[in-house]
Amino acid sequence: MDKVLHKLAKIKNRNARFRTVISLVIDGSEELFEGIVEGEILAVKRGGSGFGYDPIFQPNGFEQTFAEMNLTDKNKVSHRGRAVEKLISHLKNLQ
Repeated sequence: MDKVLHKLAKIKNRNARFRTVISLVIDGSEELFEGIVEGEILAVKRGGSGFGYDPIFQPNGFEQTFAEMNLTDKNKVSHRGRAVEKLISHLKNLQ
């Protein structure tokens, strides 16, 4: 994170996104489930939860970083949560 913050120190456009793609292969057929969350890289770390870049990533429409959100709220908007929701929906439709 410190390296990212240093490299972005003089950059004004700090738009960023997290992206997850889950691959499910059944009987040789592959399905992909993508989750994306748009946001920005902040100038300083905030919050003590999460991992990776969570303390410097603030999703669009929120005042908190991922590291400041409780796990339930984060999972509702996170890229991983969105991809998993699509996977679950797909699996339910297979029944």
